[in-house]
Amino acid sequence: MKGLKGKTALITGASSGIGQAITVRLAQEGCNIGINYRKSIDEAKETEDLAMQRACGQVDQCGVKSVIIQGDVSREEDILPMMSTMIETFGRIDILVNNAGIQIERASHEVSTSEFDRVLGVNLRGSFLCAREMIKHLLSNQQPGVIINVSSVHEVIPRPLYTSYAISKGGMQNMTKTLALEYANRNIRVNAIAPGATITPINEAWISDPAKQAEVESHIPMGRAGTADEMAAAVAFLASDEAAYITGQTLFIDGGLTLYADFREAWSA
Repeated sequence: MKGLKGKTALITGASSGIGQAITVRLAQEGCNIGINYRKSIDEAKETEDLAMQRACGQVDQCGVKSVIIQGDVSREEDILPMMSTMIETFGRIDILVNNAGIQIERASHEVSTSEFDRVLGVNLRGSFLCAREMIKHLLSNQQPGVIINVSSVHEVIPRPLYTSYAISKGGMQNMTKTLALEYANRNIRVNAIAPGATITPINEAWISDPAKQAEVESHIPMGRAGTADEMAAAVAFLASDEAAYITGQTLFIDGGLTLYADFREAWSA
């Protein structure tokens, strides 16, 4: 992808799943990478090892650098040092990927206030705080930059039993549009990807059960779940100069899931 080599990217929630795939792909494209994790430093180190192995196997003279940064994005007191570490290590941040996210399965009337606050605190508030600090950095250095939010098809598809998650992703959609509009004239682009059903560790419950996987995939027009690498490829595109005229958009990567799959065969006049 054009314009990625030599850039610096911070990826939140980078220790597994889609976040790990994004980190590896950006490293392959020649980006220096900041690997944020909350709990498992071992997983973060696995991400770093994989990223550097892939990058240095494809770059003639591997100049890709990395740093691992612990932090809970729902805590402002963690975000500020995380940004400072990136700047101290690399001198600048060019790309922010707001990937960290959690979900809680619970009937809406049984969701506790603390559970609701936790999901929105990570998924929405945390993404905003990271974006805010990124924008401050870009403006103070008068430099262009890219913010990419990892949303979900559930920013438009209701999801019973996951109300707080769906609310957080609906809010992320409008946050993406609002920040994009507000800072478009400062050469700061803000976009999002919205994955559908994706094969990642967080979805192990249905991936490891053939009957459940078949049920999930029956609702997808393309007939299969996506891969983390497919999500990462879209992020690399949106972060690159190939997407220089794209801002305020959500790219749905869902095998057609948002195309109202139940209407594949007409059942009403």
